[in-house]
Formats: sequence, structure tokens, C-alpha cells
Amino acid sequence: MKAFEFEAQVSADGNVVIPADVRKQLSTTQPLRVLLLITEPDEDAHWSRLTTEQFLQGYDASDAIYDNLPAR
Repeated sequence: MKAFEFEAQVSADGNVVIPADVRKQLSTTQPLRVLLLITEPDEDAHWSRLTTEQFLQGYDASDAIYDNLPAR
């Protein structure tokens, strides 16, 4: 199986436009399998918050001794 990744938008008539460079590599007789991944508008914010929360769960009060080390 060969995979192509590209960003696209849905046109007004409901078609997904495939970029020309990708289209050149496709056969019109070859069956395709399509997977659509849609980025939610605030998805990045959720991941950022989750990452911060998970990181801070591993932080302990005893780690504070490293906060005031002199710069080298």
C-alpha cells in the first residue's frame, strides 16, 4: 500500500481537491482507500493543556531546589 499525505479543502460542490503533483501519481483505474483526518479548531490547545498537566504531575516540591541554581 502506498500513502500520500497532503492538505486539502472541500470545494463548494463537495469534492476534495487532490494536488496536481499527487494526482500525477494516481492511476484512474486503481481503487483508492480514503481516510479523512479533520483538525478540530481547538485540538492543539487541548493537546498542549494535556501535555502540561501530565508533565506537572511528575513535578514534586523537592524539585524546587533546581529552580534557583546559579546560571553558568
